[in-house]
Amino acid sequence: MDKYDLSLILPCFNEAEIFIDSINRIIRVLDETHYTWEIIFVDDKSKDKTPQLIKRFLKKNPRNHFKAYFHQVNQGRGQTVKDGFLKAEGKIVGFIDIDLEIGEWYLPKFIGEVERGADAAIALRIYDFNLKALHRWFASKGYMWLRKLILDLPYEDTEAGYKFFKREKIRPLLEKCQFKGWFWDTEIMSLSHRHKLKVVQIPVAFKRRFDKTSTVNFLPDTIAYFKDLLSFKFKNKC
Repeated sequence: MDKYDLSLILPCFNEAEIFIDSINRIIRVLDETHYTWEIIFVDDKSKDKTPQLIKRFLKKNPRNHFKAYFHQVNQGRGQTVKDGFLKAEGKIVGFIDIDLEIGEWYLPKFIGEVERGADAAIALRIYDFNLKALHRWFASKGYMWLRKLILDLPYEDTEAGYKFFKREKIRPLLEKCQFKGWFWDTEIMSLSHRHKLKVVQIPVAFKRRFDKTSTVNFLPDTIAYFKDLLSFKFKNKC
């Protein structure tokens, strides 16, 4: 029995700079919908004041549909999302990046696609061109090309932090996940394709934020992505 229409997972790592503004914006959009919902914060051992801000928020908003879980050691973005999914009680489960580089106003569209019959709705990022982020754009496009070449998935963008699923469809796949870091996004979409989930891709505007400290270590994370891609290919012989 589903307790809510939607469980929204907010993976957190060093989000103190944008936490309050982002959560207020997200709640404002959800409150304007007809859905029942819960928000689950999962903090991946932040080094800043994010855990304190989450606890303070829960104290000020003592409603059952706000929950929080705190990793004792850093586990990676994928494991953080997975842990939130496993705690979810909604018919639809999803996660978004709390920095809202993909805006909160897309939430009803993604939820609606799953409600209307899709097993999953994922973002297809349309980049706002900016010279400051040109290296990130090239790395992202390069990874998309390699992922297409190596895994031959039918999705144009598997890495965007904006994904929603039917809980009954995604739960069995979570047990098969092996990767804990950023590659988890590619892994879960590969598993979704292999298990024939009906996936809808939704074009979204992606605007890089420069008013916050990035939690991405560009070169090490890029190398790790490519290593995980090859490892996944080898292990699954796909």
